[in-house]
Amino acid sequence: MTAKRQSTGVLGLDERLGGGLLPGALTVVVGATGIGKTQLGLQYAAASGETEPKRGLIFDVCARGDSQNHDDYAKRMFDWDLQVGQPHQRDRLDDFYAEASGLGDYLHVFDYTGRRVTKRDLDWDEWNEWQAQLNVRLHHAIAFLYGGFVSGARRVVVDGVEPSDRPNESIQLNMFEYVYHQIVRKDPLWVARDLFRERFRANSESAAAHNYDPATIGCLLLSTSHEVMLDDLISRRLDEGDALSNANTLIYMGKTREGNRVGRGMLVAKHRGSACSDEILPYEIDDHGVRLTEN
Repeated sequence: MTAKRQSTGVLGLDERLGGGLLPGALTVVVGATGIGKTQLGLQYAAASGETEPKRGLIFDVCARGDSQNHDDYAKRMFDWDLQVGQPHQRDRLDDFYAEASGLGDYLHVFDYTGRRVTKRDLDWDEWNEWQAQLNVRLHHAIAFLYGGFVSGARRVVVDGVEPSDRPNESIQLNMFEYVYHQIVRKDPLWVARDLFRERFRANSESAAAHNYDPATIGCLLLSTSHEVMLDDLISRRLDEGDALSNANTLIYMGKTREGNRVGRGMLVAKHRGSACSDEILPYEIDDHGVRLTEN
């Protein structure tokens, strides 16, 4: 049975996607800084409706010095007070399921900013420092996402991926690949094994009682591009094997120019599984987020 489609939260966009986004699949939104990706991500996360008992999770991998403003946007757009995810300590795992619903709905995976995000840019010591940071944060990521899923979240937004000339060298994309394949799409009992490790046997009954279907979880990846103009995004080449080429749905957001006026437009560049609009969709950003201007 095919899972019910998930609304993007943007009026008019769902119908251009044949009813919405497909759970159990990856959607990637690409565009330059300030084009509205974070607002769109929050609209998707907040559009869970009555069929999902909890709003979506925001997993922020940003390493820039400036803030993504998730909390400000969420409060202004939805009166949603984002709860920052608190790392769950390994010595308290026996209480995990009792505390899972309190692990928050927002996690900034890196606790420092201003660092470069590709292996090519780092020397040996810096690379080892990143690896150490990743190893620590992976446990936090597993606890945060798995805790959200067993508590009823069925959407996750991964935000903050910065542009890289070589996607396979991006630390952020490597982190995303792990999160997507080893947490979001993995059988919950195996995710529980990764979380509990040597304590899994003692918690196996609780893990089985908190099962969920990964095919019901939607994942939205927000990726920043070098390109600003929508035409440049449309003509860009997709590298085989990167997140964009593997995505089920690919949406570009960029600037458009008509005469001496510059606007914003989005294009559903790919949407496997159903018919979709091939028109450029003009949009604006207001206090409620992204809004199509031609419905």
